[in-house]
Amino acid sequence: MAGEVLQLRGVGVRRGGSMLLRDITWTVDEGDRWVIVGPNGAGKTTLLQIAGAMTHPTVGTAEILEEELGRTDVFELRPRIGLASSSLAEKVPSGETVIDLVLTASYAILGRWREEYDTTDVDRAVALLDALGCADLMRRTFTTLSEGERKRVQIARALMPDPELLLLDEPAAGLDLGGRERLVERLAALAGDPAAPTMAMVTHHVEEVPEGFTHALLLRGGGIVAHGKVDEVFTAEHLSATFGIPLTVDRRNGRWYARSTR
Repeated sequence: MAGEVLQLRGVGVRRGGSMLLRDITWTVDEGDRWVIVGPNGAGKTTLLQIAGAMTHPTVGTAEILEEELGRTDVFELRPRIGLASSSLAEKVPSGETVIDLVLTASYAILGRWREEYDTTDVDRAVALLDALGCADLMRRTFTTLSEGERKRVQIARALMPDPELLLLDEPAAGLDLGGRERLVERLAALAGDPAAPTMAMVTHHVEEVPEGFTHALLLRGGGIVAHGKVDEVFTAEHLSATFGIPLTVDRRNGRWYARSTR
């Protein structure tokens, strides 16, 4: 039986007078591929920040890789988690090359300085960039890349330390149709790789969910609408309740589609 990678029990997060998350109980097992879906302000990114040991819950308990937040050193825990998000891209130093951005993930830092990397590290970084279709970008400066290229490089960086848990915060946001489809194809290949880490991805759109994702969690107003096997969660009833609009849901060739019935 696969072990538990993430276990949240009654988790809530308060900021000021607002509850960003409320009564979240959620278990992620080793090998799962989860997608977290909901409208703006549903609490998706906050949930991913807890899963990434970047935020502590106000109430409840969060265990990540068998370590309880508040009772463990997060600086030792975070390198075991790969995280790709737009907030990371905003912190990349100007002039940082793609290969260095990926390499520095080994030390969980941004900005190469005096660290030493051996041939094995470099070979791994190159292999990850190649797998994500970015090998030709290695010597480019990160800030010169297109949005789609940046997204793929960030995923390569997140995978560099060989994490036990991979978290992707809206990886397709801001991409055009071609960029989105190319990224979804790469993520589907990753999801289908049995050697890939346990995964959780945040998105607003079911159309962005790659084939091979096994579970889904729907959020609205900081609370769970439904969660479980993706086939059981992605229903017209559940998605309509999540987005507050009557929807019809379809699946074709392994991909999901939702449309308004108005």
